[in-house]
Amino acid sequence: MRAKIIATGHYVPERILTNSDLENMVDTSDEWIRERSGIRERRIADEKEAASDLACEAAKNAFKKTDIKAKDIELVIVATITGDMPFPATACHLQHKLGLKKAAAFDINAACSGFLYGLSVADGFIRSGTYKRILLVGAELISRITDWEDRTTCVLFGDGAGAVILESTEEDRGIISTHLRSDGSMWELLHLPGGGSRYPTSKETIKKKMHYLKMKGNETFKVAVRTLESLVRETLEENKLKVSQLSLLIPHQANLRIIQATAKRLGIPMDRVFMNIDRYGNTSAASIPIALDEAVREGRIRDEDYILLEAFGGGLTWASALIKKKKKKMTNDQISITK
Repeated sequence: MRAKIIATGHYVPERILTNSDLENMVDTSDEWIRERSGIRERRIADEKEAASDLACEAAKNAFKKTDIKAKDIELVIVATITGDMPFPATACHLQHKLGLKKAAAFDINAACSGFLYGLSVADGFIRSGTYKRILLVGAELISRITDWEDRTTCVLFGDGAGAVILESTEEDRGIISTHLRSDGSMWELLHLPGGGSRYPTSKETIKKKMHYLKMKGNETFKVAVRTLESLVRETLEENKLKVSQLSLLIPHQANLRIIQATAKRLGIPMDRVFMNIDRYGNTSAASIPIALDEAVREGRIRDEDYILLEAFGGGLTWASALIKKKKKKMTNDQISITK
């Protein structure tokens, strides 16, 4: 038994913040941003929107694509670092909004790798027989923890949410394997210091801007490319697959140069790499489920394809998931046409 994704959905806020808009906010330019990140615009949530609101819309869009009803969901997992509040979990808020009275709910914090960590946890629950149907959402409002005076970080991030509905299957498809890794010794490369038990909120932490994310971009880039290449190769070797057998790579949309460098080192042509970073920027845990839903909508995932998802984020954490789509059964009419 394994988990299969039976529906995908996503939601992004209406407001678009372009590179030209940022030129009026910080010392930067459209050319500088596009050259270093590949981003030309990103979505920014309304001041009244919270992570659970974006997650709810993404989940509703996923439910529209399946006969599964909200009441059939047994577990809700939300991957986020920008939840509605420190507690209760954003998943509990989402459970309430969707009316899932019988579903368990909890959050996962693995930064940009959060969705894949959640996918691995959901797959484990389904393989064990604990749950049969799970709603997994990656939802982020990174704009709320962004220092809009720091040109090195404010140009990179955006808001959004992506959702998948998972169900148990005995068929040769679905989530083939997941792989999770971390190295806490490099936590300073990407972190948000203020607001926790180490540095509780105070006038001092606010003055020092400790409630905004901090990133060492160059160091993060080098580690990301190296570890992602290794992880992808490990994933393929464990499943006895070659790079050429991958139909599509869906990477975390962090930076165009990281995506290109990783693909080059793996020997994957860019036409087999899905990207939407130019329109959304880095949406952290929401990045991969948004991209996955768009890939499905665009027909980029075909019968019997092997799809690889990979991400890298604060922690440091990194993760991958190998997915196989089942070949559709032909109807009698379709069979007669092919004969």
